[in-house]
Order: sequence, then structure tokens, then C-alpha cells
Amino acid sequence: MPLGPHDTGFVDIPTYDLAHWKTKAPIMPELVKLYIRQTLIGFGVAAVFVGILFYFNVANLWHLVTHTDVGILAAFLLFMFNGIVFSGVQFGIAIMGMAEKEEDTSGGGNARQHATVPVPVKVTRAGPRR
Repeated sequence: MPLGPHDTGFVDIPTYDLAHWKTKAPIMPELVKLYIRQTLIGFGVAAVFVGILFYFNVANLWHLVTHTDVGILAAFLLFMFNGIVFSGVQFGIAIMGMAEKEEDTSGGGNARQHATVPVPVKVTRAGPRR
């Protein structure tokens, strides 16, 4: 198909006016703020945890990290994976802590509990024993 003098052959993509973003900052949802905050706390705890592992030389990790060529990568991965785990745990604790207390609707707070009393039962044998 021949192109006209003003036809470039490209599809026209509509443009959007983004001027309102300059005047008004987007509002971040509270749950996203909570997630980011708990993730940072989790990675902070992971950094302390990995530092303690290296300081006390648990499983000779400090020697392994400092005396091999991939020690920095191993230390980074140890920090990263522990950060992912601790962040998830931290976020879970934060979410579970947001639960509202349930009202105790079980009732009978002062009701007496009846004690179970064994009742004797007479049993007869059905047939001869083998």
C-alpha cells in the first residue's frame, strides 16, 4: 500500500494529558504503606540476623565468606533470602495484629458445669468365646 505524503506507516497511539500528576501527588493506599514499612523492618531484622551469624561465626560462615571468591555473593543471597522470609513474617504479624477482638458470645459465664458420672452397664456375652 503506498504511503501518502503525511503518512509514516505507524499506528496512531492516543496521548493522555498527564498535567494533573504535576499538581497533585497520587495518594498511596494505607495497605501499601503498611507493606512497605513491614518489608523494610523485615530486611532490617535480616541484616542484623546475618551480621550476628557472621559475628559468632556460626557454621564457620565468616571464614567461608571471607576466603572464597563467591563469598560476597553468598553473603548477599543469605541476606536477601532471610530478608524475604523475615519480611513475610513481619507483614503476617502486622496483619494478624490488626484483627478486631471478637465479643464473647458463648454465654453461660456463671453456669455450672455438670460433672460426668459413670453409669454401670450390664453386658452379656453373645456366644462362646473362642
